[in-house]
Amino acid sequence: MNRQPQIFTSELYQLLRLGEIEEFNARIASGETINLQGANLRGSDLRGLDADNLDFTDAYFRQADLRGLDLRNCKLEGASIHNAHISGTYFPENISSAEIMMSLQYGTRMRCNK
Repeated sequence: MNRQPQIFTSELYQLLRLGEIEEFNARIASGETINLQGANLRGSDLRGLDADNLDFTDAYFRQADLRGLDLRNCKLEGASIHNAHISGTYFPENISSAEIMMSLQYGTRMRCNK
């Protein structure tokens, strides 16, 4: 399994990278799907993202702006949030605060409690 952050060519992924969150949300709401496993979202401004049920397994959020996001229904196993902005962000209950802090401070990949 390749655990290096990936840059994808899909239009939906590019919308996220460009900060076109409203259009991304509308297209997902209309039924489009996207695979974000291993996605490189470094430095992306994701504020306002409707992240419900998105799979961010092994995703890379270094220095991304995640403020105010509700990630409670996302898959975040193996994701890294090094130096991300996370104030007001809800994380899944299966990720401990210690895991979140280790990832935020040192870039470790978050492990989920089963």
